[in-house]
Amino acid sequence: MSGNDDDAIKAVFAQMQGGGSADGGADASAEPKGEAPSAGAPPKPRATFTEGLKTFPGISPRAWEHPADRAALSALRKVPGFDQVLKRIFGLVNDKSLRLLFLANTVKVGPTQCARVYEAFQDCLAALDAPYEPDLFIAQTPLVNAGAIGVDEPFIVLNSGTVELLDDDELRFVIGHELGHALSGHALYKTMLAIILRFTIFRLGMVTGMIRMGIFMALQEWSRKSELSADRAGLLCLQDPQAAYRIHMKMAGGNLVDQMDLDAFIAQAEAYEGDEELTDSVFKLLHLLGKSHPFPVLRLTALKRWVDGGEYAKVLNGAYPKRGDDRAQGTVYEDVSDSVKHYRESVKDGGDGVSRFFTELGQGLSEAGGALWDQVRDAFKRPDDEGGEDDGDAGDDAGGASTL
Repeated sequence: MSGNDDDAIKAVFAQMQGGGSADGGADASAEPKGEAPSAGAPPKPRATFTEGLKTFPGISPRAWEHPADRAALSALRKVPGFDQVLKRIFGLVNDKSLRLLFLANTVKVGPTQCARVYEAFQDCLAALDAPYEPDLFIAQTPLVNAGAIGVDEPFIVLNSGTVELLDDDELRFVIGHELGHALSGHALYKTMLAIILRFTIFRLGMVTGMIRMGIFMALQEWSRKSELSADRAGLLCLQDPQAAYRIHMKMAGGNLVDQMDLDAFIAQAEAYEGDEELTDSVFKLLHLLGKSHPFPVLRLTALKRWVDGGEYAKVLNGAYPKRGDDRAQGTVYEDVSDSVKHYRESVKDGGDGVSRFFTELGQGLSEAGGALWDQVRDAFKRPDDEGGEDDGDAGDDAGGASTL
């Protein structure tokens, strides 16, 4: 293993030990392919440890994905050669090296190891009908954090502070949140897009400063929306909206539940979202710059809106897209349409200014994005890709066909 490889692996582990959002911080991680690792007979339905917990056979990640998250990720996946570039960059950190590091520094959860966490994990796997079972580790640190890590064989890591802070039901929410990230294919894109952006800023001088900043903010907006998606997955594993809201209160104020009132925190969140003064909207936007996760009050109100709007109840009652269905696959045009609808409703309902900003930002970046992608792809082209025109075309075709 080279020095660069070792540094990259240590950086991933260090980020897991760092602070940040309780559900995974910056999510220095990668994604599974959303399919079982090997073709074969479908696994038998998993048993649940929580009495009365509903399961959702064959559920597609689209059932919990936020429309803006889905649109951004779908569009990125359809860029020719995009996945190939990501895979090459991720060669700095491979699954085996990461797994060995966590095997050496953490405790692997199993039927006889941390049974409380194991049972919550099995409930989440059953609820979301996960097509594979990733490994689950607990890392010793008081900081509240969690994450999903890996490329082809992802695994989940919980900090011990997270396990200590949450009760059994709340633990299902956090594990389900990370499992939702994995099944939606978020983690690889979060990590690798940040690396691509860094090379874009420091190596591609043709891109102006404003374009760089605009793309950075757009990527952060997608990252924040992906957290809203994962919160929905967590709720589908928890199946108690009030408990889910309480988790966000804990993330904001710590384990002082006996001194805090959930209704007051919900009112606080509504007051934050309801303030429509222009100066406040600007401050809200500035506060979010550089953040990969939304603030707890924003996550609470977004999740509550999903529940109050009836979408959560539909899934509970069995009305959800299935893996393999044509509709479950969707198209980039349908996803973008859903995203536009979301942003328009945000503006109409008096959004906090962030959605309005990104609605206008998207129009300004659409043309610049195509030219920028050509520069990024050329910067990361391997020497053996330059041997002839036919090879380059073959690579682009393969990228276009792969939706990962």
